[in-house]
Amino acid sequence: MSTAAIEGEDVRTPSSAVGRATGRRPLLRGLLPAAGATLVAAAGALISVGCFLGLYVRPTSDDWCAAWKARDLGVLGITSDFYLTQNGRIANAFLSGVVYGDGLAGTKILPTVIAVSFTAGLVLLGREFVRFLGGRPRLLVLTACALVVQALLYFGGTRSYQVLLWAPATISHTLPSVIGVWALLLAVRTVRHPRAGVRRAGFASAFLIGFALGTLSEPFALVSGLLAAGVGLLCLPRLGLARNWRPFTWCLLWCTGLVCGLVALYTSPGARWRRAQQPDEESMLSPGELRGTFADWLHMWDSVTGQWAYLGAAAVGVLLGLAIGVRGPGPGPGKLEPRRAVPRKVLVAMLLLPVPVVVLGSFAVVVGLRSGYGPSGWTYARTWTSYLVPMELALCGYGALLGAWGGRWLSRRRTADAVLVTGAVAAGCLALASVAALVPGVQQLTTTTVARSVAWDAQNSRIRAEAARGATDVGYRPLYIGGLAEPFFTGDYERDWVAACVSRWYGIDRIHRS
Repeated sequence: MSTAAIEGEDVRTPSSAVGRATGRRPLLRGLLPAAGATLVAAAGALISVGCFLGLYVRPTSDDWCAAWKARDLGVLGITSDFYLTQNGRIANAFLSGVVYGDGLAGTKILPTVIAVSFTAGLVLLGREFVRFLGGRPRLLVLTACALVVQALLYFGGTRSYQVLLWAPATISHTLPSVIGVWALLLAVRTVRHPRAGVRRAGFASAFLIGFALGTLSEPFALVSGLLAAGVGLLCLPRLGLARNWRPFTWCLLWCTGLVCGLVALYTSPGARWRRAQQPDEESMLSPGELRGTFADWLHMWDSVTGQWAYLGAAAVGVLLGLAIGVRGPGPGPGKLEPRRAVPRKVLVAMLLLPVPVVVLGSFAVVVGLRSGYGPSGWTYARTWTSYLVPMELALCGYGALLGAWGGRWLSRRRTADAVLVTGAVAAGCLALASVAALVPGVQQLTTTTVARSVAWDAQNSRIRAEAARGATDVGYRPLYIGGLAEPFFTGDYERDWVAACVSRWYGIDRIHRS
């Protein structure tokens, strides 16, 4: 949003420096596209495998309930059911109805839809960032950044299956980040547009999208609300980072939409019913609960920081920054493009803002998980996506700023070529190593997913054949994957909601362990 709020001053490079620059760093100019292409191939291959595995996704846990409700009740019916009897997540239920509306086909293509739309959004967002810093967007390097960030997001954590392949989790925790990236692009477009009518439509969209996200994912609503609140405060015209009230207005409407959505969710009959199922607990503000929440937060970050591959986001950002600093000759001999001088206050804000957003946002996520799932709630890693996305984007941005600053600082030194080439090689190797570190996990995910799909298809054929012959009680063998619940997860059949949903899906009375 600051890209629309601040227009820096164009600064032209002196002719003597231009003459030197046009003949310098030919090796670096050739190395950066090669590094970008290598990372696009490596990270793109992993993501392509993840998308291909979508064809082998089979129902488990919440899938069973969403599938039969979407089939029997329709999109509006499942939306009403979620609002009245489940959890109040209106937008979540609507999207679930759309995904499961045609049987299981939607769950198979959802990973591809997410990956493609996320890649396009991140590339466009990176282009705005590069232009803001005064560089010329390099599509290959931008695509490498988008794919590396996604590969780390999908496969760098402890619950890869849930983050990319399990539709209930991707709808609740991965898709909101995709929507958030596109909403940010809409914000940039809105505050820049000269026509008042277009701006009003954009502001209205901010409220509506915020409201929808408030009823889609509470963790993402909290994190995006913190980000929007921080940007909005920084964009108050009095602080000098913005020249008008447009960025603040967008952020205010976004936060208002989020709050209204969360209020609609929290006051829904479904949310009240869900809270009633929880035993009376100690207040979240009590000393004991605060100590427990802080301990959970530390455990979560211990898990995150234990994955060194996340440094690959910063490494690929350095390549992007070096690409910003490396310019080729302009239209004529000895000419370069003008470079925009970014105000120091804006750079300081860009450097500092992600820190409280990620720190406070991750703590808010843990608070919500602990209140909803108890002391083990922090282990629900699928919800970490809400703050891991801004964390990875911040690391990538920091790397880009470091690469751009380093390239400009070294531009007039005799050893610039050697240092910059060495830095580019080191950054490229680190980014490639971070992607390579994900390969064993992807291999295990592939084996597990494909093997389960084969076993599930065989069991599905048997159960349908028995149901067609009039059986009302059939055998079912649990097929576990991704740490998710399967039938018979509890000894009390009356409380086994997974088994009940499996029975409704097959149109029988009950199932027993096979």
